[in-house]
Amino acid sequence: MREVSGSTWVFQIMILFILIFACFLTLVLNYNKAYRVKNSMVSIVEIHEGISEESLALINNVLYGEGYTNTGQCPRGEDGWYGTTNFDGDYEEAGEGTRYNFCFKRFKTDEGDTYYEIKVFYEFSLPFLGPITVFPITGRTDNFMGSNNQILDE
Repeated sequence: MREVSGSTWVFQIMILFILIFACFLTLVLNYNKAYRVKNSMVSIVEIHEGISEESLALINNVLYGEGYTNTGQCPRGEDGWYGTTNFDGDYEEAGEGTRYNFCFKRFKTDEGDTYYEIKVFYEFSLPFLGPITVFPITGRTDNFMGSNNQILDE
């Protein structure tokens, strides 16, 4: 009888480790998708030398194609952040407590070059508990001169 109860404990421990491994694998794959989306967005902004209507449409196509549905809040207490509200290219200046698909901010260097910082979000959620927390993933473009059709021209 002792051998039966011993093998039951071993079986339960094996099941526990398999579940932990499956959860870890799921987290890594979702985190990888968020990084892939961020890298694609940074590349599109660099190719178009800024965020224009055309580059924003391409970014939204990438988000839609990847099945990216995470949302999060843009950085608080900093002016100049914009967030997209949907995949149709609508964006607005980031507000307190509002959740966006992704956020972006345009920076100017002392030399007159432009670069963008982009934030996408990775939402950690469990099936029965729902969303637990949201992690921002930040990307930065290289410096470039900037095209004439940027949507944030001043």
